[in-house]
Amino acid sequence: MSNSTTMGLLIMSNPVFECYAFYGCILILKTIAMSFITAFQRMKKKVCMNPEDVVLRQGAEVKFDDPDIERIRRAHLNDLENIPIFLITGLLFVTSNPPEMLANNLFRIYTLTLVGSNNYENYEILCILFVYVLLDIENVVRSL
Repeated sequence: MSNSTTMGLLIMSNPVFECYAFYGCILILKTIAMSFITAFQRMKKKVCMNPEDVVLRQGAEVKFDDPDIERIRRAHLNDLENIPIFLITGLLFVTSNPPEMLANNLFRIYTLTLVGSNNYENYEILCILFVYVLLDIENVVRSL
């Protein structure tokens, strides 16, 4: 495959690249959201990582082993490990000119797996609903 043909695959008019870009953006937004969820959980439980932060918050304590915060932190670390790999391998997959249905389903399944795998208390149902909404939004965006 020539270089010009490969570069022609990396444009938004290519449905496989469009799908890759859509799900890549969703996963990047999820990673960013996890940092806010971690911060919210820390504020809710009044737990700080550094002794100097305790001075700023009344009633806060330094704690490294809170189970709820650790669960969310591990989920965030999991995203930081897996999403860059998806972005790199997904882009390489797009340049191989795969069938649209196969690529769309692989990107969708991977996103569903990463978004739905964080089983932390109240956020589990939100993750499932989030994925269903995303799958529907993709169809709406394509119809525009």
